Amino acid sequence: MLFFEKGLPVMPPVPPAVGLEMVLKYMTSFVEGRLRPTATIFFRTQSPRHFEGGEWNQGGSCQRLHPLLPQEVEKLFSVKNNGTNVEARLVNQHLYKAIDHSVFNVLDITRMSEFRADAHPSTAGGKKHDDCMHWCLPGITDTWNDLLIARLNDIKGQN
Repeated sequence: MLFFEKGLPVMPPVPPAVGLEMVLKYMTSFVEGRLRPTATIFFRTQSPRHFEGGEWNQGGSCQRLHPLLPQEVEKLFSVKNNGTNVEARLVNQHLYKAIDHSVFNVLDITRMSEFRADAHPSTAGGKKHDDCMHWCLPGITDTWNDLLIARLNDIKGQN
């Protein structure tokens, strides 16, 4: 993976984790430099996908009928076990580091959404493969909206 800085490739090439931190740091300073003083800004963490047994084009499926138990979540998503959606947790670690002491508020939807492997459309609607990335409505995305409204109300109450 090749990262660029000021239009030029970073040499020698840096590992992806270092490059991601560079990108997030630049993004944070770029956005902060263009905000109105009264603006409220959020960064929403990643939505997990729940493919089991392969990716969408490799026979992966999400035929769960119930939310996952805590031990099932850890098995599927653990950084230690190199789980199914480990990159979301890794990116979130870098994200928290990059926006620490910034004006960004975090709307962390990843962890709560990891439990809802049962909330994907799967093969509904005649799909030829399981859709384990998008979400059924109404559902968990409504909860994300509720969290956003609650956080906005908290911020409003602090001002």
